[in-house]
Formats: sequence, C-alpha cells, structure tokens
Amino acid sequence: MSSEKEAALAAVPNDNPTIFDKIIKREIPSTVVYEDEKVLAFRDINPQAPTHILIIPKVKDGLTGLSKAEERHVEILGYLLYVAKVIAKQEGLEDGYRVVINDGPSGCQSVYHIHVHLLGGRQMNWPPG
Repeated sequence: MSSEKEAALAAVPNDNPTIFDKIIKREIPSTVVYEDEKVLAFRDINPQAPTHILIIPKVKDGLTGLSKAEERHVEILGYLLYVAKVIAKQEGLEDGYRVVINDGPSGCQSVYHIHVHLLGGRQMNWPPG
C-alpha cells in the first residue's frame, strides 16, 4: 500500500487545525509560489510531477473537502481554480497541466483542508489512478 493511500485511510475528517493551517501561520516552512489575501500556494513536499503545487484557501470555513462544499463556498472554489491557471502560466506549463481535488478516504484525501493539486511538467496518463 502506498504511503499516500495509508495516510488517507488514517486521516480523520474534522475541523481541527491541519498541517496547512500551520503552513498558513508560517509555523511550518514551505516553498511559497503564490499568495494573496484569499489563498496560499506552495510546492508539494512529495511531488508526483516535476511541477506539483498545492493551492489552499487561507480560511477553511468548514470546507474540509469538496463534499462539504455549500453555496457560501462557490466564490472560493472558483477562485482556487482561477489561481491554478495563474500559477500554471507562471510555472510555464503552456503544454498543459492537471488539476486534482481529492475528497474523502477513497479519494485519497489525507489533509482535511480543501486543496487543489496543480500537476505539470510531464505527460499525464489516463485513467489517472
């Protein structure tokens, strides 16, 4: 079993602070590639592609995963995707990239703070996993 799968199966969905909250507060170092008042984006410490960036909202607002989204989250969800496009351009991913949101244990979500994976820099395969 992969370590990512093991982490996802061991993770407990809740509203407690996550590693991402600590990264936002700069309690844990990260390589930030984009930041504004709404989101923070940083390089994944276990990259699955030459470019692997995580994009997170700075305020969780109960949005631990996509399945927890409510109407009040529409703006931030759209903004996360827009920022993915901005970062892809900044990273030189003109040939294409993949955007992924893992949700729940079967979706291999290991951190319960919604986040978008931006992957690129290599040919992606289909089906993804």
